[in-house]
Amino acid sequence: MSKIEQSWYKPFSLITLLLLPLSAIFGCISLLRRYCYKFGIFKSFISKTPVIVVGNISVGGNGKTPFVLWLYDYLTAKGLSVGLISRGYGGQATHYPLLVTAQTTTREAGDEPVLLFNRLQCPLVVGPNRQHNIEKLNANFKLDVIISDDGMQHYKMARSIECCIVDSERKFGNGLLMPAGPLRETVSRLKSVDVVIENGSEDEFSYRLQPSVIKRVADNSDIATPLKAAHAVSAIGNPGRFEASLQAQGIKLLSTHHFRDHYAYSADDFAQFGDDCVLMTEKDAVKCRDFAKPNWYYLPVDAQPTAAVINTLNLLLKEKGIHHGL
Repeated sequence: MSKIEQSWYKPFSLITLLLLPLSAIFGCISLLRRYCYKFGIFKSFISKTPVIVVGNISVGGNGKTPFVLWLYDYLTAKGLSVGLISRGYGGQATHYPLLVTAQTTTREAGDEPVLLFNRLQCPLVVGPNRQHNIEKLNANFKLDVIISDDGMQHYKMARSIECCIVDSERKFGNGLLMPAGPLRETVSRLKSVDVVIENGSEDEFSYRLQPSVIKRVADNSDIATPLKAAHAVSAIGNPGRFEASLQAQGIKLLSTHHFRDHYAYSADDFAQFGDDCVLMTEKDAVKCRDFAKPNWYYLPVDAQPTAAVINTLNLLLKEKGIHHGL
């Protein structure tokens, strides 16, 4: 994490003061752009298939991916045919929109889309143009609903439902817009979303992250015996939560190593660990599979929303007319 990013979650500093003018410019541009779409000066693309956006108003890890995984399973269990779109941050494919398959690499699509596809085996398209992503999905699949992994600030894409994920530990940092703070939009934006969901709190509208069975990075197999000690490696927005979950399971952390979010690992990054056990997140694992040693492991997590979140989603689906066989 850079010094600027560290300043977002600390008391007001000189760095913050120096960046305030840039934040003011960013805020004016962001607000002007939003109102241009709101009042029809800029035209939005309206998909023939309803779109549910799962996003946030701050940068960094907010726990969005586990909720997308849960939401896909939840909607599928209702009999809906569901597809996903993603920006594919960090991906460098030769062409977009890119339909993700079992052969798609993290270098092409980014880490989160590959994680989502590995888990769900679902229709998933990535690319910087969300309209093209949606059109690609609709051209190849008959869908009842599309989940957009991120995209709350992409106002060119009309949406039926907005779910905003908030990290309960870090919240909104110093409450300032980028680059002086972590916010993409001001906190007042939360008043216009359909449901605000806190990740990791005990609030009425929240979800808990439930650790699953630890798996081997190389082949996704379950470990045979409990893991007692390992080096913790992560390239996520909030590594502290990951490390705390490992310690809660009685795993001794030999060391902790943080890389920037979406970091593209190489085997050289792990040379310092020799033949010791290494434990990482699922998002890290999809980038290390090709060069992983047999004693490298990852911890999958599953979102468990409260009844209030589920009931609200049910009402929204009914209100928006999202059902099987649209």
